[in-house]
Amino acid sequence: MTTPLPLETDAATPAATWWRQATVYQIYPRSFADANGDGIGDIPGILSRIDYLAELGIDAVWLSPFYPSALADGGYDVADYRNVDPRLGTLDDFDAMVDALHRRGIRVVVDIVPNHTSDLHPWFQEALAAGRGSAARDRYIFRDGTGPDGSEPPADWVSVFGGPAWHRVEDGQWYFHNFAKEQPDLNWDNPEVHEDFITTLRFWSDRGVDGFRIDVAHMLTKDLTDPLPTRDELALIPIDGNHPLIDRDDVHEIYAEWRAVFNSYDPPRTAVAEAWVATDRVPRYASPESLGQSFNFALLQADFDAAQFRRIVTDSLELASRSGSSSTWVLSNHDVVRHATRYGLRVPDGGTKELIEHVGEWLVDGGDEARLDRARGRRRAAAASLFMLALPGSAYLYQGEELGLYEVTTIPADERQDPTFFRTAGAEIGRDGCRVPLPWTSAGSSFGFGDDSAHLPQPEWFSDLAVEAQTADASSMLSLYRRALSLRHELQSDEELEWIDTGRSDVLRFARPNGWQVITNFGSEPYSMSADDDVLLSSSPLAGTSVPAESTVWIGGHRG
Repeated sequence: MTTPLPLETDAATPAATWWRQATVYQIYPRSFADANGDGIGDIPGILSRIDYLAELGIDAVWLSPFYPSALADGGYDVADYRNVDPRLGTLDDFDAMVDALHRRGIRVVVDIVPNHTSDLHPWFQEALAAGRGSAARDRYIFRDGTGPDGSEPPADWVSVFGGPAWHRVEDGQWYFHNFAKEQPDLNWDNPEVHEDFITTLRFWSDRGVDGFRIDVAHMLTKDLTDPLPTRDELALIPIDGNHPLIDRDDVHEIYAEWRAVFNSYDPPRTAVAEAWVATDRVPRYASPESLGQSFNFALLQADFDAAQFRRIVTDSLELASRSGSSSTWVLSNHDVVRHATRYGLRVPDGGTKELIEHVGEWLVDGGDEARLDRARGRRRAAAASLFMLALPGSAYLYQGEELGLYEVTTIPADERQDPTFFRTAGAEIGRDGCRVPLPWTSAGSSFGFGDDSAHLPQPEWFSDLAVEAQTADASSMLSLYRRALSLRHELQSDEELEWIDTGRSDVLRFARPNGWQVITNFGSEPYSMSADDDVLLSSSPLAGTSVPAESTVWIGGHRG
């Protein structure tokens, strides 16, 4: 294990608050870079691309799970929380990666999955062997079944991935799994569970990890007092802090324990919650006494629409002010369709469905390319990204969005991996399309991802969007992201913005305290700027002083 190096920070940004306006790049390790040629991305692969990450201009990487796993859910079924999957490398490889990132001024955030373990985790294997009423089973949620012989599940609940949420074991008992059956939920009423995760947080913090992303942070604690409600009854229970399964107030007792651990380090370790909760509940997770920051998924769910973007930004900044945290901005991640595809989908006129619903139906129907305007999707994605990167708060990027990658829709059924696809018999297409390994070169069996084929099939159009193809192209999406992230560092100021009237409902303009201004034209007609506006960056080529349709420009402010 290496001693973590101190990271330099700007004089105006103390080390304890580096995360407040950071640019964080999510790496899905199995799909980033493959160093040993087995078709699966790995830690040495990440290490081989450190220069790329540094040149991109990010402040931190967030690693999706890299722990030992049977991959029943892309690594979110963890068999050992304090080790590296042998297919991805070793702890020594991890230490070398952290050291290399730190030397380039890049911090490291890792995923923690505390709601459930893998069914291969030693604790669960012990629970199966120990039998009914054992201390080992009390670490999980086991129940006797219903009916005369206990052959019916304790409740008729459905898991997030589809299918029953209870699974029967050999001796007749049932265990609860909110997700796949290979992911049994932990019992957070058990003190051993608390103690073990504190050990895990310290294990990685001691290895130099700077922060943690907490998977489904709103689902850990549960009240499963008998009799259990039916599925229909469960759906009618308000989610107000006392729901049996979701967003319970007592979950923050866990995070208060974790906060004490984080604050015992200098600088304190950070955390960000993945909490899909009602808007007014988000500040609880983002408060300094809890995790300190929580993902804001509203932009990710929005249409490319000025009114929606303005409302979301205004509400989110107000929420951040209430919690004392900074806001977070996300357009793509490992769980959703890439935004270059979402924004390019032609949707039927009329109706009340949101864009993200249309996208889901389109994918299930086969992802007909005739309904996808790729050029428009790319143009809107670039505009939305520049808008997002100029907002006060943390920007979370997902690997490949800087290349303008689209969702891969042509994965054969027998090559898919997402349990959602299989547990719903294809009624939900799953998340494989955004998890396809990255293209680094324009040719080769896996476009430079590795020496052989990739674990998910890559489409031929990856050739044109590969890093190699975009690096020397000043008009590429990669070049745009690199310029934007460089300028973002120079222009960053206080966590505030002021809306400026544009005279058009489809054009937004805001200013940061240092004079940095942003104009985004969501409409179909150009928007005229002042001739005095000093344009620093534009998502589309400019024609004189006009902001083209579906484009964003940055206008100069005072640089740090």
